[in-house]
Amino acid sequence: MSADCLRTELTRLLGCRYPIVQTAMGWVATPRLVAATTQAGGFGFLAAASIPPGQVEAAILQVKALTDGPFGVNFHGFQPNAGEVVEMVLRHKVAAVSYGRGPDAAMIGKLRQTGVTCMPTVGAVKHAVKAVQMGANAITIQGSEGGGHTGSVPTSLLLPQVLEAVDVPVIAAGGFYNGRGLAAALAYGAQGIAMGTRFLLTKESPVHQTSLSRYLHTNDPNQIRVSRAADGLPQRFIENDQLRTLENMGVLPRLMASVRYALQFRKANKYSWGEVLGVLRQSLKGEDASFAATIMAPTLPRLITRAFIEGDAQNGLLPSGQAAALIDDLPECAALIDAIVAQTRHQLRVLSQYDASLTTPDQ
Repeated sequence: MSADCLRTELTRLLGCRYPIVQTAMGWVATPRLVAATTQAGGFGFLAAASIPPGQVEAAILQVKALTDGPFGVNFHGFQPNAGEVVEMVLRHKVAAVSYGRGPDAAMIGKLRQTGVTCMPTVGAVKHAVKAVQMGANAITIQGSEGGGHTGSVPTSLLLPQVLEAVDVPVIAAGGFYNGRGLAAALAYGAQGIAMGTRFLLTKESPVHQTSLSRYLHTNDPNQIRVSRAADGLPQRFIENDQLRTLENMGVLPRLMASVRYALQFRKANKYSWGEVLGVLRQSLKGEDASFAATIMAPTLPRLITRAFIEGDAQNGLLPSGQAAALIDDLPECAALIDAIVAQTRHQLRVLSQYDASLTTPDQ
């Protein structure tokens, strides 16, 4: 088999060795994790959406100090410092940006003009089509198996739909954690895979050891379920006491809790009240906007940091893809990527040999 069997449109577009993307998980995709992924031949995205204003440049420079390879930055168009993120991406010649509820066409055009790859993450065919119309030159699709905010369509159905609907490179996410998954995605026609939970469970992950242990000891995919309790939008979490508490709360207690978390969020990030209100206004403009989602939005970052940073795995929230139930180790990023590459090549060789065995000479 050719040594270039893992060279795809994605690796050419991003400049990485392997078509393996580390997603920009908030409070997890730190400079250390991003640099480790890039050094190992993958492509890491820095989670600027969870970096306070004024600290984005320092985080980008930290990644550059740890690796000379290409990497990306993730942000949301509605976050107060979105302009700061874009400015730093351009100033420091970052290779790519990812986004969800993201920038407008003008901002995307500005990024594209300077050679930045624009690679949003979507969970529906219509959103993929719209993202390309707005200027995206690659698309990550996340099936329902994925962690965090997610849709209802599994990757095995969403991926072929999107491949038929758009003419840019498509990266598959949701349920991927090993080389068999990458081989399957390539067979579908994707140009690579993106993984969040698998990179969260590595030695370079900043997540508190207590919470990492909870991930590793979750071995039933049914325990990693979708709920709207955190911020009104469907999101996949490992089931725990906090998730059940939120789901059993009445409207008024939930509103009061959200206000309390909003105050903590504002203080921690040093946002002005004008910036906080600006986030709320922009949130209401999104296609998935609702009053509940907007009012409850501050709940999510506080409870995630409680688990990720403070290590309270019962009273915080644990966003996770269902793949966590199949993962029982914490390798270094380099070892993880090497293993995925080796297994992918093996699987592709097996498929190639199987195809050859079905070929018979003309009679």
